[in-house]
Amino acid sequence: MAHWLVKSEPFKYSWDQFVKDGRTHWDGVRNHQAAKNLKTMAVGDRVFFYHSNEGLEIVGIAEVVATAYPDPSDPAGRFVMVDLKPITPVKVPLTLKRIKDDPVLSEMQLVKQSRLSVCPVTDDQWAYACGLMGVPA
Repeated sequence: MAHWLVKSEPFKYSWDQFVKDGRTHWDGVRNHQAAKNLKTMAVGDRVFFYHSNEGLEIVGIAEVVATAYPDPSDPAGRFVMVDLKPITPVKVPLTLKRIKDDPVLSEMQLVKQSRLSVCPVTDDQWAYACGLMGVPA
């Protein structure tokens, strides 16, 4: 199982809305590296749900429930989307400041490629971050 992080601006699509919906398709990704990451995702992979712009923190954990398929909002047909479902909110949100200040987490792609909306998380980073947020890895 691989681990990922997806970003969403809470005023556009928040964790609370995601939980209310129960499942969503992750569409609209137009960065080629982020799209490549979507194509790599497998059913069962776990995903950190990160609030960008407002909050700047990991607020929940989701799971991939459908692998990459064509994004109908892309008229050129080059980009894909995946389906995600919420698993659990975190007990203690993990802020970007804390991530940047922590020697284990400061190497996350979230920090290194801050504009990337879908990025991988290593197994070690995942386990460590889960411990900080009070959720099982």
